[in-house]
Amino acid sequence: MSEIVTTDHVVRIPPGETPDYNSDNPLVRLIGYAEAQHLAAARHYYLTDDLQALVPFSELTLAGPQGADADILDPTRQDSKNDFQKQNVRDFLVTDTYILRGWVTTSAWRDLENVDPQPARIVPFIKLSYRAGPDSKLAELMGGLPGKTIRLFLKVNGRDAGGLITVPYVEATDRYEIELWGDPGADLRRVFADNEDESGLRALDSGELVTRPDIVRGEKSAFDREGKDDVDMRSVAPDCAMHPILPLRLELAWVDETGRVWDSQDGRNYHYEFAMPVRGWDAYLKAGISPSPHGGVGFLHYRNLMSNYFAFAGSGELGRTIEPWQFDAYGRKAAGERTEGFLAVDYIDLHILKNNCGIGIHRHRDNQEIFFLLRGQAVMMVGDWTKMPTRERCFELRTLKAGHFALLKPGQLHALMNATDVDIFLMMFGGYD
Repeated sequence: MSEIVTTDHVVRIPPGETPDYNSDNPLVRLIGYAEAQHLAAARHYYLTDDLQALVPFSELTLAGPQGADADILDPTRQDSKNDFQKQNVRDFLVTDTYILRGWVTTSAWRDLENVDPQPARIVPFIKLSYRAGPDSKLAELMGGLPGKTIRLFLKVNGRDAGGLITVPYVEATDRYEIELWGDPGADLRRVFADNEDESGLRALDSGELVTRPDIVRGEKSAFDREGKDDVDMRSVAPDCAMHPILPLRLELAWVDETGRVWDSQDGRNYHYEFAMPVRGWDAYLKAGISPSPHGGVGFLHYRNLMSNYFAFAGSGELGRTIEPWQFDAYGRKAAGERTEGFLAVDYIDLHILKNNCGIGIHRHRDNQEIFFLLRGQAVMMVGDWTKMPTRERCFELRTLKAGHFALLKPGQLHALMNATDVDIFLMMFGGYD
């Protein structure tokens, strides 16, 4: 059961006034924050279009309703579906932690457009970063500044790292940072030396880059389409740290270098999830070939993206849990927690987003919504507005590619930005909020 966070702020907007969305826009600021992050090795080792970020936050500020509803600042009573202003995030406060994951390869290409054929071995990595300086929670608990290193307690999908991990201070970012790579299948020191990658060599020397295939598992080739007709992709390499449809769950705490002072939420630890529901050509439940589809002719090559049928019945992916303060598909509120097993669709739209056009960060109290990209690529963000029982609130960002969609669940936030120099085409459907 999710909970509305009462420490968030809702700002009253006087009737007839409109917030200034062009100054210090939260979406632009969030993307800038993510883009400023640092990679341990040279950029050409990373599949940059597949980088995914988690930006945890502690509080939000939202705009209040417009017009006659301006004084309704309690989200549980903001029931007008024709007022988009009340959904809009105006500000946010990030926490000390930042997490990045993606794919890396030692068979790097110098020309970033030369992606066909791809290198034979591509493996996941996870980057964990913590704020240095006097403003961090760890510094507050210590009563002073941490030293040249801190330590990290970590579980990846429930798999314990087997002891505290040393995390060095990185002067370039003024943060404590570590990248944990899967098994690259090569000697990284030799690879970096052969490619004259001084940053990669420094990262190895300082401990900023470490191979940990025991906890960062998987390989990209496991998800190749070939040879997987009628295979449930949830069963393929389920412990992969970059699984295309299964969430990645991280449990962690930050510790001073003596091991005595812990930033661990009073012993509960922090729980983070890469869990954005994205489906499309490269992320699907099952693929196969159907001859004479529905009595027709030829062969239909299909991909099941989300489904309530056959082996996927009861998966809950298309359904939602309805809290007492949420409307159901029929516009009703009721006491107690309820469920709906389907995706309610009250509108279907097509959009063109020009370059540097972005759909701002906004929350959905009640309804689900899908952003389906038809052409181009965009920065997609999905996060939690309410507090979910299994994870901390975060903004999750990734590149959304043509032929893929991202699903928003009730109680979440989302946004989309066209950061390219060409138009992108977007289909949206679900429910207004």
